Amino acid sequence: MDLVIRNVRVIDGTGGASYRADVGLAGGRIAGIRREGAPRLGGRRELDATGLALSPGFIDMHAHSDLALLRDPDHSAKAAQGVTLEVLGQDGLSYAPVDDATLTEVRKAITGWNGGAPGDTAVDFDWRTVGEYLDRLDRGIAVNAAYLVPQGTVRMYAVGWDDRPATPAELARMKQLVAEGLEQGAVGMSSGLTYTPGMYAGDAELTELCRVVARYDGYYCPHHRSYGAGALEAYEDMVSLTRDAGCALHLAHATMNFGLNKGKAPDLLALLDQALDDGADISLDTYPYTPGCTTLVAMLPSWAGEGGPEATLARLKDDESAEKIRHHLEEIGSDGCHGVPIEWDTIEISGVSDPGLASCVGRTVQQAADQRGEIPWATARRLLISDRLGSTILQHVGHEENVRQIMRHRVHTGGSDGILQGDKPHPRAYGTFPQYLGRYARDLGILSLEETVAHLTSRPAARLRLPDRGLIREGYRADLVLFDPDTIAAGSSFDAPRTLPVGIPYVLIDGRFVIEDGSRTDVLAGRSVRRTPS
Repeated sequence: MDLVIRNVRVIDGTGGASYRADVGLAGGRIAGIRREGAPRLGGRRELDATGLALSPGFIDMHAHSDLALLRDPDHSAKAAQGVTLEVLGQDGLSYAPVDDATLTEVRKAITGWNGGAPGDTAVDFDWRTVGEYLDRLDRGIAVNAAYLVPQGTVRMYAVGWDDRPATPAELARMKQLVAEGLEQGAVGMSSGLTYTPGMYAGDAELTELCRVVARYDGYYCPHHRSYGAGALEAYEDMVSLTRDAGCALHLAHATMNFGLNKGKAPDLLALLDQALDDGADISLDTYPYTPGCTTLVAMLPSWAGEGGPEATLARLKDDESAEKIRHHLEEIGSDGCHGVPIEWDTIEISGVSDPGLASCVGRTVQQAADQRGEIPWATARRLLISDRLGSTILQHVGHEENVRQIMRHRVHTGGSDGILQGDKPHPRAYGTFPQYLGRYARDLGILSLEETVAHLTSRPAARLRLPDRGLIREGYRADLVLFDPDTIAAGSSFDAPRTLPVGIPYVLIDGRFVIEDGSRTDVLAGRSVRRTPS
């Protein structure tokens, strides 16, 4: 064996009882498991893991590390949590497939998520297709990565920023782009149906694209049309749409937010249970926190985004258009804010693209407006214009009882939705997985440790159709985490969001130490994980 991990508590990812064993690794695979009393394994190196638990590497089903993996080889934000695989291309917006013009537009549109604005040279953007992007990842990254074809980017490429149905020729082009992305290794397709331009697609258009996804045995991962007003109907719409298309469904950050959905998690879970019992193929992910995180511009009504970022800025600069935007935000409830009138005291500025605006970070829009002696919309409007739509926010609209109930569900998986940009990012980016294991499993007993590990490993591996990941079994890939069940905890907090977790001394990818003795090594063992042809 290359390495034998001695006397370790094996939590194998099945959700069943843990057991004590020696585990041997060779050639990047789990090559031997010897329970207590069996003949001992020999190895060139041994690690005494007394007091530690060994689990499969954690799979982050909702990540926004599309550029961070290329820009930051260290990537301790995820590696230190025990994440060995991230799913990128989320919320319908990412950087492939594109042509030159689309790449410029998408870089503008999601600067608040990932950085990478036009003019930023930290990443070379030397790809255009999904396959080329995955090839770029294969040059060596901190953790493994899978990719979803982003439907909003596809629509931007084929249709532009127009709020209208696609023509037959445009729909055919979008179907072709989705098929090509899946053929090149994408595991499915994502949407962001409160983000322009993807939200301009009607259900019939989405159904046609999902039929393509289904042909490749992929899955559809929508950020659906509302997590606020009409949230339950929006979930029901996605269930119906994918069942009509014959496509597997994975619900992104499956929350029930805002005051009108307090205590409504049982309604969502009943809807999903009925569909599952009827034979639907559904899974979901959540993060173990109550606030959300996105960009400030995402709050605007969809019509304000028609034409792209420059058109949005022009509307914000025009007093008449800006007043119309304010009316939709504050009095009607914009579709960007999930049909709920915005409450500025729940919108905390977490990051800005322009360093000159850093004084805004850490305050709500209401607090910043009060300090200036002006109405909140005036503050928000100024920030949007000055930061060229690049500001990120925390949105404090969640409910703890909903979070706890949803994480117990039989098809639940973990997803950080971690946006790494900004001076004060959401702590979920650095803390989701130890938060599940430390706070919710050990401290609160919401789930057992074994159940929690299954949610973070074998369940997502099954959704991704990965035949050799997510379990501790002989022959499986040696993507593994060693953690201390008594001390594991998220170090990140809302006050110190970039603090690394504690209680995770070792993380291995492909049998190589990415984290060793609690510190990041220089190993770049991560590669793309591509759809396995059916």
